[in-house]
Amino acid sequence: MALRSTVFKAELQVADMDRGHYGTYALTVAQHPSENDERLMLRLLAYALHAGGGGEALAFANGMTEMDEPDLWRRDLTGEVELWIDVGMPDEKWLRKASRRARELVLYVYGRNGDVWWGQQRAAVSRLANLRVRQVEAEASAALAGLARRSMRLQCTVQDGHVWFGDGERAIEFAVPELKSPAVA
Repeated sequence: MALRSTVFKAELQVADMDRGHYGTYALTVAQHPSENDERLMLRLLAYALHAGGGGEALAFANGMTEMDEPDLWRRDLTGEVELWIDVGMPDEKWLRKASRRARELVLYVYGRNGDVWWGQQRAAVSRLANLRVRQVEAEASAALAGLARRSMRLQCTVQDGHVWFGDGERAIEFAVPELKSPAVA
């Protein structure tokens, strides 16, 4: 018998002063049986950092179960992928394939091995013109995992490149530095 996904409900309030975006989102997020709380919360963080950035809504995709889908994406009315967001440390081949399918590709690297992954992949992924790579340090991603609950009320504030992410009782402050910027067109 296959294990089922665990459903999480989150009310996410975003105040992104850097982008001038403010909003509240009622989200239902499925946690794949092989996904830990840290990765789940990184997907919610990525949602908060990209919410409200275009005509069509940002949506959770089936990145854990469908090999040709990201963790989150924004598609235009014709079905073209405007924004492809992945969380983790994929290989360069996967990133190359994703970069051909989307206008903009954003990768959030996290955890203890993020620096090692970046050292190994930096040269190969530097050729991907539409790729942006951002890093969440291991301490911050572990603290985010501690906020995971089946029902959550979360707040995310972004100002001057710093993120405050909390649940009303606890708050985490961290930066999400950019390791690679997309090429300017």
